[in-house]
Amino acid sequence: MSLFRSTDIGLDLGTSSTLAYVRGKGLVLREATAIAVERGSGKLVAIGAQAKEMLGREPDSLVVVQPLKEGVIANFDATERLLSHFFTQIAGSRVLFKPRVAIAVPSGATEVEMRAVIETSEGAGARYTYLVFEPMAAAIGAGLDVFAPEGRLVLDIGAGTSDLVVICLGKAVASSSVRVGGDSFDRAIVRYFKRQHGIAIGTRAAEELKIRYGSAYPRKEELPIQVVGRSLGGGMPLSLSLGSNELTYALAEPLAAIVDQIKDLLEQTPPELCGDLTKHGICLSGGSAQLFGLDKYISEQTGVVSFVAEDPAACVAIGAGKVLEDIKRYEGVLYDYRRGDYYED
Repeated sequence: MSLFRSTDIGLDLGTSSTLAYVRGKGLVLREATAIAVERGSGKLVAIGAQAKEMLGREPDSLVVVQPLKEGVIANFDATERLLSHFFTQIAGSRVLFKPRVAIAVPSGATEVEMRAVIETSEGAGARYTYLVFEPMAAAIGAGLDVFAPEGRLVLDIGAGTSDLVVICLGKAVASSSVRVGGDSFDRAIVRYFKRQHGIAIGTRAAEELKIRYGSAYPRKEELPIQVVGRSLGGGMPLSLSLGSNELTYALAEPLAAIVDQIKDLLEQTPPELCGDLTKHGICLSGGSAQLFGLDKYISEQTGVVSFVAEDPAACVAIGAGKVLEDIKRYEGVLYDYRRGDYYED
C-alpha cells in the first residue's frame, strides 16, 4: 500500500524562510519565502533564494514579494503560488495522491488567519491541512517530551514573531506571542546606524551584519566590521570601520521586548510548574535563536537557564512532520476545524 500513500509534509511557513520535513526522508526543503513576478503579466520569474537575491535590486519590470508579514499571510496569491511550487518540488504533480500537510502558525494567530493558511494550502494542492502552533511544534522537533507531567518552557524566535509556551501533559498551559523577531533585529540595526552614525543601510545589509557579527551579549574580543551605506548628510557612499559590539547596542530594544515577554509569561505560570521550568530551563528555537550569546543573555536577564536546541531553525518543521507521523498521539496539539475527519494510512 505504500506505493499509493500520499506524501506527508511538515511545513514551517515562515516570514523569511520555509522549511519542510517529509516522513521517512527528514528535512527536504530549506528555502527563502519570496517570489518574483513580472509586473503587469504576473508571470513567475523566480522563487525562493533566487527571488530574495533580487529584493531591493529588482528593475521596474519585476515585483519581488515576501508574502508573509510577522508570521501570517499578507499576500494570498503569492503564498499559494509559492506553496504550489514547493508541494510539486517535494511530492511531484500526482493528482490522485496530493500531500497531507501540517503547517506551523504563530500561537497568537487569529482564527481568520489560521483559516487563511488552510485555504491557501489546499488551494496550492494539499489534500488536507492541519495546523500546529509554532512553539509546540518546536518543542516536539527539539526532542522534548511534551507529554511529561512536568512543565517545559519553549521560546521560538522566528523572523516575524517570538512565540513562547509552557507545556505540560501535552497541552499549552500558558502561551504568548509578540511580533518581534529576526526582522525586528534587522530594522533595529538600520535605525541604529541612521541615528548614531548618520548612515543609511538596507535591510539586506543589516541582516548580513546580524548573522556574521550580531551578538546579544558583548564579545570579549570584538570583531572588526566594515559598514558601507549612504551618508544621510551628503547622500554620497560612506564606509565606516567599527567594532562588532556596536551591534549589541543596536539590538538592545528588540531583545528587551523578548525578555519582557518571558517575564510576563512566567508571572502567568501556575506556581506548581515554576520549579519544573527552573529545573529544565528555557529551550530556544527558531532561526533567530542562533544569535551569538542569546542563551547567556536570557539566562542573565530572567534568572532561568536557557539553552539552544540542536538545529534550532529546523525544529518547527521537524516537529510539524513528526505530528503527522503519529497523528493519533498528537491529536491534542492540532488545530483542525474539521476535527475527527482524518485520513488513515
